[in-house]
Amino acid sequence: MAHLPRSSLVLAKILSMFIPLVVASASSDPAAMTYDVVSLGAKADGTTDSTQAFVSAWTKACGSTNPATIYVPVGKFYLKQVVFNGPCNNNAIIMRIDGTLVAPSDYSVLGNKANWLVFEHVDGVTISGGILDAQGTALWACKASGNTCPDGATTLEFSNSNNIEVNALSSLNSQMFHIVVNGCQNVKMQGIRVTADGNSPNTDGIHVQLSSSVTILNSKIKTGDDCISIGPGTTNLWIENVECGPGHGISIGSLGKDQQEDGVQNVTVTTVTFTNTQNGVRIKSWGRPSNGFAKNILFQHAVMMNVQNPIVIDQNYCPDNKGCPGQASGVKINDVTYQDIHGTSATEVAMKFDCSSGNPCSNIRLEDVKLTYNNQAAQASCNHAAGTSTGFVQPTSCL
Repeated sequence: MAHLPRSSLVLAKILSMFIPLVVASASSDPAAMTYDVVSLGAKADGTTDSTQAFVSAWTKACGSTNPATIYVPVGKFYLKQVVFNGPCNNNAIIMRIDGTLVAPSDYSVLGNKANWLVFEHVDGVTISGGILDAQGTALWACKASGNTCPDGATTLEFSNSNNIEVNALSSLNSQMFHIVVNGCQNVKMQGIRVTADGNSPNTDGIHVQLSSSVTILNSKIKTGDDCISIGPGTTNLWIENVECGPGHGISIGSLGKDQQEDGVQNVTVTTVTFTNTQNGVRIKSWGRPSNGFAKNILFQHAVMMNVQNPIVIDQNYCPDNKGCPGQASGVKINDVTYQDIHGTSATEVAMKFDCSSGNPCSNIRLEDVKLTYNNQAAQASCNHAAGTSTGFVQPTSCL
């Protein structure tokens, strides 16, 4: 047998070491690229402007043809507005946040912008972990003082995007809404924590509009406005295991602000708890003409603890009596089921259906409802509402 030259033996040994690695990478999915914002210039001191480092990380992740991860390590990162724009070259971008993103404390920096952090035209983005601190308290104080103030920015918005996941994210003290889902399909949020003062204005926890197939699970929301608000054009929405309070409850609406408006349908709200909230489960529409609607709605397995309006439909919404007094809501509300709703009301009227004189609510169903006020049976009030009740229903149905 001929002997290889020593140089050839060395080369063969080197190749034998690398061939398995080449085969392994060729036979598995391409390794995800990871972009650490600190390596791109971000400073975890809470004061140095790290906006450009996050933009750079997004540009690289979005431009990658392989799956990509943007990593935000422990620490506080000061950010001005960041727009995460798509479409991207891949549909598997993870933003893993172990730290806290901090907005400017001077509300004038973001106050006239629609949002602080926004993802637009993206597909397949996941946000995992992290805290978003919008430092909105100074703006709330400005609004409370009666001075002229900016509207404020939404903390996190997803717009015209698909296949979005948000896991274990906390949002603190937003200037306006905490999280907005607008014009999206297939969105899953779980383990969301929203915290803002009970008197903070317009700080809705999660707002969904013009979107389909959105799921919100296992979340705790404490805020000054709706815990979850459901706007026009929302279809196939599933909300489960949510704790709300303080706040204004889970609200469909306001609907019917515009004469031409997409409706809301196929909404399930199940296994929810409301504590010291203004409302429990609410549907609200402006008292003026509109082609909007809300149908096929299920409110199920809800516990009310000292809630001012546990069950309410209000079709005479007219803030400051401007633009709608004396008119009937055009929004049609039908096929709404309240099933297994229990607890205590902070007011005597625990169930109020104040529907449109021009478009009465129809097919309202009450099943196994027990709401008390001061350890006694609460009352119900109905205007222009029709439906049925089955099982034990207290207060006595007025449908």
